[in-house]
Amino acid sequence: MPNNAITTRHSKNYNRTFKMFKSSVYNLQEASKDQIQDFLNSFDTVLSDCDGVLWIDNNAIQGSADAMNYFRKLGKKIFYVTNNSTKIRSDFAAKAQQMGFIASQEEILSTAYLAAHYLKGIGFTKKVYVLGSNGIAEELKAVGIRHIGVGPDLVKPDFKSMQPSDLDPEVGAVIVGFDEHVSYPKFMKAASYLASEECLFIATNTDERFPRGGSIVVPGTGTLVRAVETCSERKALVLGKPHDYVRKFLESCGLDPARTLMIGDRCNTDIEFGVRCGFQTLLVLSGVTSNKDLERLRNEKKPPLPDVVLPKLGDILSLLQS
Repeated sequence: MPNNAITTRHSKNYNRTFKMFKSSVYNLQEASKDQIQDFLNSFDTVLSDCDGVLWIDNNAIQGSADAMNYFRKLGKKIFYVTNNSTKIRSDFAAKAQQMGFIASQEEILSTAYLAAHYLKGIGFTKKVYVLGSNGIAEELKAVGIRHIGVGPDLVKPDFKSMQPSDLDPEVGAVIVGFDEHVSYPKFMKAASYLASEECLFIATNTDERFPRGGSIVVPGTGTLVRAVETCSERKALVLGKPHDYVRKFLESCGLDPARTLMIGDRCNTDIEFGVRCGFQTLLVLSGVTSNKDLERLRNEKKPPLPDVVLPKLGDILSLLQS
């Protein structure tokens, strides 16, 4: 088998939807224009991660907006599926629009929204301790769920003097997301609430790090989740990619897995999510997973592997025009 091709688990879907990809072209840069066109014809719905795929921080990745808007022009249904819990959906939509993406709030699926949706769905009526940021708090507020914990913890300077009276007896759930104000007292409170077996333990995601580039590593939400799991001696229900809740949520939208494309920059979240759901998968190398990482996974034959790969999403338009 050539270096730029892999055997895909979607071979039946590929044979049915675009015969040119019987052997599955792995690197789309190696594909002909006709093969790329057949690839575009093979899906009706596009699910895209955001950080590392469409933008990094507040900077759009070159060509990403044009590519997503082109998918829309072709009649594809679009969802922005992000593990980022720091913003509410309307803020994500506004951010995308400012960078040139056509996007609406209804097309944003964030883990802060999923957390609120989950608690509302089970009829939760108590209070939530949030070890996270304002995005979670605002999404909870939108569905009428009370919360505490967002922002710097103002507990006594000597955290060893924390008493049961420092805990809110109305708390019935702990949500862990990204928290730039994380502290030892916050870990103590989260673990103390979770000492009660009746207290729910929810995590937005377990991403190890944020896409940044260069030699600086920015620890992700998974760092905080693992810390709380360790000190509470409990396992969190994780709602974001690649876990089951986000899959079930998307199923309620009536997606056809064989006609859905998942675009991501992480093999162990985005691509694994696509694999679990039976979607086609496109990995871009503009975020967390590097070409070196991908080569290692291929050599080790270690799943999950993507169906196709590009350096960045915008390259698909230049390949069509070349």
